[in-house]
Amino acid sequence: MPNWIPIREIEDVRILDEMSKGKPCLIYKHSTRCSISSLAKTRLEKGWELSDEDVSVYYLDLITYRGVSNYIAEHYGVQHESPQVLLIKNGQCLYHQSHLGISAREITHFIRESFVRTV
Repeated sequence: MPNWIPIREIEDVRILDEMSKGKPCLIYKHSTRCSISSLAKTRLEKGWELSDEDVSVYYLDLITYRGVSNYIAEHYGVQHESPQVLLIKNGQCLYHQSHLGISAREITHFIRESFVRTV
């Protein structure tokens, strides 16, 4: 299961951008009022195979922090959807998916194929 790091303010997104220079960061935008969002989150958690060393995983309650959610959409140039995942590396969104297209398996594959670890 991912170790969720909460996003509560725009400064958290700025910190995430800096962190993404070292390793990829995943943002999960969640609507606490939507059953599809809850289903997508549960599927993501159950299928999660990556470690904290592979990716940092951030969680945004977009109902409570609507302004931050809007900032994320504008900042990364990705149309807002809910639920939604965005994979950030070097401050850029390299991958995003929404609704039932959110797949732990697909995210894992993308990260392992895109960010080969060197020893």
